[in-house]
Amino acid sequence: MRGDAADRRRRRLVALAVAMTCALLVVDLVGGPGTGLLRSGAATVLGPLERVLAPAGRAGEDELRRDNEELQSALRQAEVAGRESAELAALLSSPATAGARVVPARVVGVGAPGPQGVVRVTIDVGSRDGVDVDRTVVASGGLVGRVASVAPWTSDVFVVGGPEVVIGARVGGAGALATVGGATTTATGREAGELGLTLVQTGTLTVGDEVHTLGSVGGRPFVPGVLVGRVTAVEPQRGRLAPSGTVRPAVDVGTLSVVGVLLSPPRSTPRTAATGGATGGAS
Repeated sequence: MRGDAADRRRRRLVALAVAMTCALLVVDLVGGPGTGLLRSGAATVLGPLERVLAPAGRAGEDELRRDNEELQSALRQAEVAGRESAELAALLSSPATAGARVVPARVVGVGAPGPQGVVRVTIDVGSRDGVDVDRTVVASGGLVGRVASVAPWTSDVFVVGGPEVVIGARVGGAGALATVGGATTTATGREAGELGLTLVQTGTLTVGDEVHTLGSVGGRPFVPGVLVGRVTAVEPQRGRLAPSGTVRPAVDVGTLSVVGVLLSPPRSTPRTAATGGATGGAS
């Protein structure tokens, strides 16, 4: 019974294919409108019919397997493209890129990790994209690092936590000056990947304080105001004048995909001198 049903289905498909072929021939002979569209539609329908009507066997199984692999590959590529598109949208709408010229990039390589973890990544933009050394690199969450070297189409980036990245910062609502750098290890009693922070002078350091970049001359290597991370612990001072603590980075460099290189033009106009107001006293 099952074989009879399959034969009937095959005969109906053959009849449909023959009818469509005859229709295409008639339209082609009389020169009717829409011939190209009809050809395209016929090819779309007849292609699968040919595969269904083809004799079963190892060749058919191999073709189905190849089709399945191609579909799976296309789906994976679509998923990656969708994820990167969402990350790019988040990057361009984040506070880290507000008001800046941004060159979007993808992480395409990772340097050999050291005791501090990942210290260098490679991105797929370079000098031909307007990128040069000592530019700030950010993700949607905050600071990634600085451009260390540039080739025509790629750049190497030293990331936060590596020994080459020391950041001038402001901490908390009062904007206390501090330095941040050097990822710690579990041997120091901190969690792996956390950064060391030390205030420049006496002040208050509180768990939960946000840490932002202080900024550099000309915005290189760091523009001001980019989130570096948050204070996770305050260490006992033990006779030291300036408090110190640890910072959890805002960006996990181990999961980076889409980043942005900030192109800040140098200041080209002098600041206007201002006159201070009188504070009273004898004239």
